[in-house]
Amino acid sequence: MATRTDAPTRREQILKEAARLFAERGFHGVGVDEIGAAVGISGPGLYRHFPGKDAMLAELLVGISGQLLTGAKQRLQEVGEVGGVEGTTPEAVLDSLIESHIDFALDDRPLITLHDRELDRLRDTDRKLVRQLQRQYVELWVGVVRELYPDLAEPAARSAVHSVFGLLNSTPHLGRPGALPGRATTAALLHRMARGAFAAAGAP
Repeated sequence: MATRTDAPTRREQILKEAARLFAERGFHGVGVDEIGAAVGISGPGLYRHFPGKDAMLAELLVGISGQLLTGAKQRLQEVGEVGGVEGTTPEAVLDSLIESHIDFALDDRPLITLHDRELDRLRDTDRKLVRQLQRQYVELWVGVVRELYPDLAEPAARSAVHSVFGLLNSTPHLGRPGALPGRATTAALLHRMARGAFAAAGAP
């Protein structure tokens, strides 16, 4: 008999496989039975965890948007508010945010594909929630970027943040994971490119 602590693990397994299958073959190209088979349970058994595929997609896209925002806030707490902790620099804060987003971009590539292709399939309420969480995430970055580059106007800083997200979120188009250089090498390259983009935007 499953315990309460078992249920989140099973849900996470289902969501991970659903994300992979949806990204590979499209939302409508995947059946409930296939998702169930990927985690070793019957298709109907999935309905003990989710009412259907729509609910899985919503939890994936709303969930990752919330996780990115929460993770960014935690990063800021860890390194301290800009100027609020002795030894903390704006560069360190921005570097931490970039590292966090790179982890997402390298480890959750199917979710990037899902967002690009399937966001419009969400109910209006879920789609609006995703957009709301994303706006908060962007504005958090904008504040940090402007601390580092105070002469950068807010609209330009926001454009720079969106451009860097586009760069980092390009990972699904870089080929299969095995075709990439090592993870550390890829992460370091993405980090240099992101910092270079912000430096270029903030240059006089």
